Amino acid sequence: MSFADARAFCPDLISQPARPDLDRAFLASLRRWATRYCPWVGYEGVDGLVLDVSGATHLWGGEPMMLADMRARASRAGLELRLGLGESRGAAWARAHYGAAQSTLTDLPVAALRIDDQMVTALQRLGLRCIGDLTVAARAPLARRFGPDLMLRLDQAMGHVSEPIMPESVAPQFATRMSLPDPIGLTEDVMGITARLLRPLCDKLKAQEMGARRLCLTLRRVDQGHQQVELRLAAPMRDPSRILPLFERGVGEVDAGFGIDQMRIEATLIEPLPAQQIGSGQSSPDQLNDLITRIGTRIGLENIQRFLPADSHIPERAFSIAPAAFSKPETGWVAPRPRPLCLFPPEPIAARGPQPPVQFRWRRMRLTTGRAIGPERIAPEWWLSDDTWRTGLRDYWQVDTREGRRLWLFYTPQNPGWFAQGEFT
Repeated sequence: MSFADARAFCPDLISQPARPDLDRAFLASLRRWATRYCPWVGYEGVDGLVLDVSGATHLWGGEPMMLADMRARASRAGLELRLGLGESRGAAWARAHYGAAQSTLTDLPVAALRIDDQMVTALQRLGLRCIGDLTVAARAPLARRFGPDLMLRLDQAMGHVSEPIMPESVAPQFATRMSLPDPIGLTEDVMGITARLLRPLCDKLKAQEMGARRLCLTLRRVDQGHQQVELRLAAPMRDPSRILPLFERGVGEVDAGFGIDQMRIEATLIEPLPAQQIGSGQSSPDQLNDLITRIGTRIGLENIQRFLPADSHIPERAFSIAPAAFSKPETGWVAPRPRPLCLFPPEPIAARGPQPPVQFRWRRMRLTTGRAIGPERIAPEWWLSDDTWRTGLRDYWQVDTREGRRLWLFYTPQNPGWFAQGEFT
């Protein structure tokens, strides 16, 4: 019914927006909890679990004791379970939704066969109200009228057709831990244990063709306190010889207290890193990534940026800036003529005429033109609104001054004037 009609029956009704993502996350945690009873636990729709407890019930003293233990543990957590037990998956589902945990299957309504509402209504009009009525009815007329799905669901519930349970695959845990017989506190000792932990961790990553982007080293002290060293990498890595030196700065700042008796390292963020054939030219990218990581541990990876080409002939729009650790270098730079590395907003220059001025002042400096290369005419992009380009066309010149400055000047013919916008290095 609608919410307004429900409030008419129950004025104190409380409602909240539906969060299917949180429901899925809760059901996943409940599935992990259910593995204490058997290893084969799968999902039953979006609101249930199915367990294959064959060979596991005797560990709890029998089926009734196992169900009682489930209810008791769930009750302590504030949950109420609807349990069903049967020789088949369909029978367990039917008892969980329409009967007691071990009620008689033939006495349950036909809706317990997991069929749609229209089929349930049609069966009830024929006088077939419970599963027992279907088991004694002729199969051929029912199959002709309702199709094969009805007979399939009936056979599944009665155990004549098996339904395999596919347990959820457990994601690999990329973490290693070591408990120490004697506490340690020296930086050299901590780095030595870190090296021993990194080797099996990187082996796990290599086996899964994954690389770590974020690592967390947890150090437990004898007073039960914890210290953590987080390492964010500029690129996926799984080479322990490259990762270990990057921990030195963080480990050196750890307060060991009265000693560290347990260490754990975990890859908290991973990315695919397929195996590649490494040649002699592969060391340069690795060294650059290590340098970005070392600097990023001090100032933050987001603050180390690189320029990427953009699809525009406007100088200010011909590039974009992205964090170097989360982007890849591109070689798509295409320009008809050289561009200055240093760009700044246009600065007016006192000069007249379409040709570069022989002498001009820029930033309180008197400069003399030695050589001028140009012009390069650039038209504004009419589909974009940019106040700095509303004046129209620009004729760009590369001007080498006798004083050593190499400037990028432009002239606006529609509104005569000279401006400086960049400087070549």
